Amino acid sequence: MVLMQFPHDMMNFTLIEALHTNKQVYLTYYRQGQCITETGFVQFVDSLGDLFIFIDDIFELKNKMKLSELFDVRLA
Repeated sequence: MVLMQFPHDMMNFTLIEALHTNKQVYLTYYRQGQCITETGFVQFVDSLGDLFIFIDDIFELKNKMKLSELFDVRLA
C-alpha cells in the first residue's frame, strides 16, 4: 500500500504533538498481514530517519517502529 504524503505528514504531526504534550495515542499499523492497533505514549520521533519510539500501554515496553509502517495515528 502506498500512502499519499499528506496523510503521512498529518500522522507525523500527531506523533510530535503527542510527544510534546505527553498525550496518549492510538497507533495502527500492518504487521505480517494483520492490522494492529496499540495504545501508548510517544517517547521519540525522528522524521528524517523514519523512526519513532513509543511506550505501549499494556506492558510498558519501549517499541521502535518505522514511521512508514504506520497506517493511522490518533490522539487518545
